[in-house]
Amino acid sequence: MDVYEAVTSRRAVRGFTEREVPRDVLERVLSAAARAPSGSNIQPWRAYVVSGEPLAEIKKRAGERLATGDPWDEPEYEQYPPTLKSPYRERRSAFGEQRYGALGIPREDIEARQRAASANWDCFGAPTALFCYIDRDLGPAQWSDTGMFLQTVMLLLRAEGLHSCPQMAWAKFRGSVAEFLSPPDELTLFCGMSIGYEDVTVDNSRTGRAPLTETVTFVDC
Repeated sequence: MDVYEAVTSRRAVRGFTEREVPRDVLERVLSAAARAPSGSNIQPWRAYVVSGEPLAEIKKRAGERLATGDPWDEPEYEQYPPTLKSPYRERRSAFGEQRYGALGIPREDIEARQRAASANWDCFGAPTALFCYIDRDLGPAQWSDTGMFLQTVMLLLRAEGLHSCPQMAWAKFRGSVAEFLSPPDELTLFCGMSIGYEDVTVDNSRTGRAPLTETVTFVDC
């Protein structure tokens, strides 16, 4: 698979089979992803790859919190600004319409939307998850570096015939994840990532993208 195909075929898959992801494939992907760029090569990411019984236990703990209505953990970073301005507000709204519309959930059915969102904490059935941490003392540039690492991971997974779904939703249950993984105190959970083989029976429709003229300006000599 060439780079263009990896980029264009990558999407957030929200339905996986139970087929296990081989350990050697994950090691190959993460070894190569370590070549992702970072300012002054400080490599700010710290990843935990979890599968089998450990992942089942993390999913169980998250599921129990959902079932009992346990509130989300206090956020350690802001996922979106309190007031999302145009055109970002419209793009997020369009995503919601497409995502829940594909599931047959109307906009006003908040309870059904919450049930659909709860699949995040089951990793959409994926047999493997990556939990990506970053030192909370680092700044925006290092968070950007971490994003480039995660994108590199996702593209390499495509080269291996795998799919993924990055999930900042896991930051909402960061305490439950930390109880099991025991990361160093200075680390904060940025996101999780579900990894596995796509379940083609699940609607994993692609989201649209803004036209190039909205996001790119060419300045010619």
